[in-house]
Amino acid sequence: MPVQTIPAYRLPREILSLEVRMIERMGVAIETNRRLGRDFSLADLHRQGYAAVFLGVGAPAGVHLGVPGEDLAGVDDAIRFLREYNIRGSAPIGRDVVVVGGGNAAIDTARTAVRLGARTMTVLYRRTRDEMPAYAEEIEEAEHEGVAIKVLTAPVEIVGRDGRVAGVSCQAMTLGEFDRSGRRRPTTSAEQPFIVPADQVITAIGQRLEPAALLDGLPVTLTRDGFIAIDPLTGRTSVDWLYSGGDAATGPSSVVEAVAGGERAAVAIDAQLTGAEHAFWRRDKECDVPFDPAAEPARTPRARMELLPVERRRQNFNEVEQPWTEAIAVCEAKRCLRCDFREKS
Repeated sequence: MPVQTIPAYRLPREILSLEVRMIERMGVAIETNRRLGRDFSLADLHRQGYAAVFLGVGAPAGVHLGVPGEDLAGVDDAIRFLREYNIRGSAPIGRDVVVVGGGNAAIDTARTAVRLGARTMTVLYRRTRDEMPAYAEEIEEAEHEGVAIKVLTAPVEIVGRDGRVAGVSCQAMTLGEFDRSGRRRPTTSAEQPFIVPADQVITAIGQRLEPAALLDGLPVTLTRDGFIAIDPLTGRTSVDWLYSGGDAATGPSSVVEAVAGGERAAVAIDAQLTGAEHAFWRRDKECDVPFDPAAEPARTPRARMELLPVERRRQNFNEVEQPWTEAIAVCEAKRCLRCDFREKS
């Protein structure tokens, strides 16, 4: 999923290549062009003698809006759109594009569409800007690149002409009572619906797992939302030799959380097969560095990340966030808040 859906301006491909090569040098064999559910099944792997299997396929399917007109030509979902561009190096793009959603996938899609040549790029979100799940700095940079953010706006129909998208009929929203997510629930306002012109609509309102083809009848317990149910400490599923983690188990989340899920499962698998824990990286290690626990942290303002100028990034996928100089990095390190410091008794 990092390769297929995260744009290169956020995650440079050379960095990913270095990570993959490092994993291979550690002795991991990577087999490509083999698809789970088509070329093999999880049960096949177990029958072949694999004592444990980790399932980390992400949540690769998009969620439908459930409004009229969603089957028109020119309607796509963000995951499929991003995957097509990141794998093939090209993807069809309209002149006037609308993205529905407020998470990182929506902003990634919008900024990718700008780079591919969209004339206008509008993001529709049904709550307020403060409640958008996307990173605030990503939203801000999207606006700098020409993306229009329309909040408190919900699509009620995708309008077509001759079988193709011509616009999105939208309803203005207001915020009501708080819901289970801790956010105020958007409710329909008294205003009349309005049309946002578009010749392409990309939905980014969530991701889901399609477990039936992956599990092929294996009796694996699922969560209420259709993801793989696991022990949160070990990643173990209801099948004692099958483990899972990342978006396939938690639902859409961050790369860091997915990697952490893999680490927990790896430690648990090793313990199951060997009867011992060999995770040396988890053990506390004393570092020989000069540090006075009684000293106050340096009261230096947080350094601002240098960004590639907008005029130099709109037509390419070069990394936007630029590295700090050594001097700035050292200065930032001195701002330590001592959150991990443990004073010996």
